[in-house]
Amino acid sequence: MSSIMQSAHPRSQADPYLVAPFSFRNKLRRAVWIGVYTLLFRTTPRPLHGWRAMLLRCFGAKLGRGCHIYPKARIWAPWNLVCGDVVGIADEAIIYNPAMIRLASHATVSQQAYLCGATHDYQSPAFPLIASPISVGAYAWICARASVQPGVSVGEGAVLALGSVATRDLEPWWVYAGIPARKIKARIKSL
Repeated sequence: MSSIMQSAHPRSQADPYLVAPFSFRNKLRRAVWIGVYTLLFRTTPRPLHGWRAMLLRCFGAKLGRGCHIYPKARIWAPWNLVCGDVVGIADEAIIYNPAMIRLASHATVSQQAYLCGATHDYQSPAFPLIASPISVGAYAWICARASVQPGVSVGEGAVLALGSVATRDLEPWWVYAGIPARKIKARIKSL
């Protein structure tokens, strides 16, 4: 009976699932960012890109000139975000970045796209978080509702089509579609 009670109360024993994947400092930093995001970022009118860029920079984001990050874009950790010039991150795009996410110049992340920078080791009993960087090349486009998995590099000028999932690196100047994303046609390079 006591072993049943212990298994019913995982906190009463050493349970690897209860180990926090992030430090107290990280949690505190994110809590402050969530407050600023909720009160000062998300509530701004759409044209105030400069104001939102300034807030992101205050939290360690490195942003080039002319970035258009919209008020409902969700950025998990601004200190792990690097954007070149004229990057666009649309409303409801999710940048989950426990590891660094880099968006090169003129990259676009459309509505409800998801850049997922972490997963878990499901083979380990501790189920630890595994964070991996993502890079999106210059002039690349992550279309609406498309997802990029941890550790994937999206090549310069590549397009990840509507609702597609990039599970591996995407070559430059190709259009990819599907789940998992497959190369479907070349994109004309018109720079």
